[in-house]
Amino acid sequence: MSTIRSAVFPVAGRGTRFLPATKASPKEMLPIVDKPLIQYAVEEALSAGVQKLVFVTGSSKRAIEDHFDTDAELERVLSESGKHDLLAVLREIVPAGVDCIYIRQGTPLGLGHAVLCARPVVGEEPFFVHLADDLIYSDTSCLKQMKDHFGRHGCSVLGVETVPKDQTGNYGIVAVESERDGVQRVTKIVEKPQPEDAPSDLAVVGRYILTPGIFEKLASTGKGAGDEIQLTDAIARLIADEPVHVLPFEGVRYDCGSKLGYLQATVEYGLRHPDLGGDFRAYLEKLKT
Repeated sequence: MSTIRSAVFPVAGRGTRFLPATKASPKEMLPIVDKPLIQYAVEEALSAGVQKLVFVTGSSKRAIEDHFDTDAELERVLSESGKHDLLAVLREIVPAGVDCIYIRQGTPLGLGHAVLCARPVVGEEPFFVHLADDLIYSDTSCLKQMKDHFGRHGCSVLGVETVPKDQTGNYGIVAVESERDGVQRVTKIVEKPQPEDAPSDLAVVGRYILTPGIFEKLASTGKGAGDEIQLTDAIARLIADEPVHVLPFEGVRYDCGSKLGYLQATVEYGLRHPDLGGDFRAYLEKLKT
C-alpha cells in the first residue's frame, strides 16, 4: 500500500470575509495566539508523517512562503541576543528532510482546480488535502486519525462531522452506508445543498485523503456551484469507480473562515496555552464581574 508523503494546502483564496485585515496579508497567516493558521495546518500534516508540503498559492500570498523560509538575519539576531528558545522555535517550523513546494494557481477556479494544480508534484500517490480555515484540536491529529484509517482500508477518506440541518448550504454533504466491518462508505456527495435537498447532515470539513484517481476526475469536471471546479463534484464521480470512506474524527473543529469561529479558536487556544492559559483564564473571570 502506498505511503502518504504529500499534503496539499489550497491557500489561493483572498479571505474577503476578514477584510481589511486580509487586504495585504493572507487569511492563512491570521494568528491563533502565537502561530498563524497555516502553521497549525502544517504541524498537523507533519504529525501524519508527510515529507512534501505543497502550497497552491495565488497573488498576495508571499507571506506564506516567507514564513516557511529560513530567515538567516533573524536567526543571527536571536543567537547573538541569547534567545536560544525562540531560535529553536523558528528552526522547528519546517523540520529537516521536509520539502516546501509552491505552485501558483493563476486563475481562481475553485478548490477542485487548486487540487488539480498539485498533480505534477503529488504524482500517482495518495495525498492529503488540508484546508487551513478548519482548525481541529485533538489529542491525535485529525490527519493522523485519517491516515490510520487509510492504512487499514486503502481508499480515499473524508473527514466529517454532523452539522445543524440549516447549515448544510455551507458544506459538501454526504450520504453513507455502513459496511460489515463498521466503516461508512460514501454513496452520494452534494456541494452546499439547501436543507431540503441535503442527503444527510454529515458534512465534509476540510480534511481529505484522496487517491490519485481523483486527478482524472478533476481534469474532466466542468464548473459547478459558484461557477468553480468543485472537488465535491469530482469525488461524486470517483465513488462510481472506487470506495470512498468517511471518518467522523475525534476532536473539536473551529471554523476559522468565519469571524465568530476565529474568535472562539483564539479564546480556547489561549486558555489551553501552557504559558498564558492561567493568566488568561483569570482575566476572563474578571470580565464576568
